[in-house]
Amino acid sequence: MQENTQIFYHTLPNKLKIVHSRTQSAVAYVGVMIGAGTRDERPEENGMAHYIEHCVFKGTVFHSARQIISQIEGVGGEINAYTTKEETTFYAATLNEHVPQTLKLISEMVLCPTFPKSETDKERMVIYDEIESYNDSPSELIYDDFENMLFAGHSLAQPILGTKRTLRHISSSPDRPRAWMAQHYRPERMVVFCQGDIPASRFVRMVEKLFGDYSNNLPADRQLSFAQEQDQQPQSASFTKHTHQTHVMLGARAYPICHEKQLPLYLLNNILGGGSLNSRLNIALREARGLVYAIESTYTPLSDTGYWSTYFACEPEQLEQCMAVIRNELNRLITTPLTPRELRAALRQLRGQMAISAQNAENNALSMAKSVLYRGFAPTWQQTFEQIACITPDELQTVASEVLNPDNLVVLKYE
Repeated sequence: MQENTQIFYHTLPNKLKIVHSRTQSAVAYVGVMIGAGTRDERPEENGMAHYIEHCVFKGTVFHSARQIISQIEGVGGEINAYTTKEETTFYAATLNEHVPQTLKLISEMVLCPTFPKSETDKERMVIYDEIESYNDSPSELIYDDFENMLFAGHSLAQPILGTKRTLRHISSSPDRPRAWMAQHYRPERMVVFCQGDIPASRFVRMVEKLFGDYSNNLPADRQLSFAQEQDQQPQSASFTKHTHQTHVMLGARAYPICHEKQLPLYLLNNILGGGSLNSRLNIALREARGLVYAIESTYTPLSDTGYWSTYFACEPEQLEQCMAVIRNELNRLITTPLTPRELRAALRQLRGQMAISAQNAENNALSMAKSVLYRGFAPTWQQTFEQIACITPDELQTVASEVLNPDNLVVLKYE
């Protein structure tokens, strides 16, 4: 077992990874992150990862749906789960004293769910409602349609929720989700994590007892690496949604996790349109011109690709002005290097943001698990910032020219 400050790592013989962070809090966050998500689905099973995330709560070999909820919620804990394009995560917040039974319950959900049809049929209807709710929200739906354009022809383009048609196929038999889990829930793609006030050695023993005998000898079946796809071409599309405002998303493919330019793009995105009110896009579009209520840019790195995007909504007659302002700001980052003063200010701001974000224990636990899944270790925010502080204006310009070039953007409009 290796120690890194207060973070402990261990790998079981079956290649399952364990990470534990010792804290002083009375509350622990414990869970399992699996490197299996929407990108692992074939077209006819789109929505499978998300369906499984919902339905493992409906019963295991040892507990009913009601017992699963009562075991955690009955002692004041909270159990949760989520699905992304590349991961499925089950986790809970609970008092430190309840970590053993909480982890045991989560292990049952991951390793031996039963998918009782009377329960999963009801849950399928819940997901139908989730899909409809999503379709009624253009500010959310546009992300799916944008990713469909950006990753066209690849499983990364598929929506996480799936469709009503694929969900009917998926839920027709419990054998389908069981077979999918058997194929993709692999110990070498799992991280069991804990952040709480319990000894790391004790947590490792818990995981060994619950997951030590878990194996998967089926051949790996991850979809084709996106790095083998063709280069992105600039494109635009417009859909009629009968909304009062025009919703716009624009962006481009970007660097994957662990890429040498991941951190420069992270800093650059924060300067351009991160969550602060003094980002360049917010100043230019809202504060200086009053054209939008909100604008945000996001950098989403994935295992073998990634993307950068900007989303905003505006009055239809102001669309062209908004687009001109955004293109001007992108060009400014490409052609004009940051001054030493601007760079110092950007670093000072980001350092404060990272420190404040690090106070969110739930996000810390989940970020720690994801970092271990892809990197094998979880740097502290201070270690990450030390790397960011070494970035030069020239490096930022290079990244801007590669990712933010206005001539190479994918643009999607809801009108």
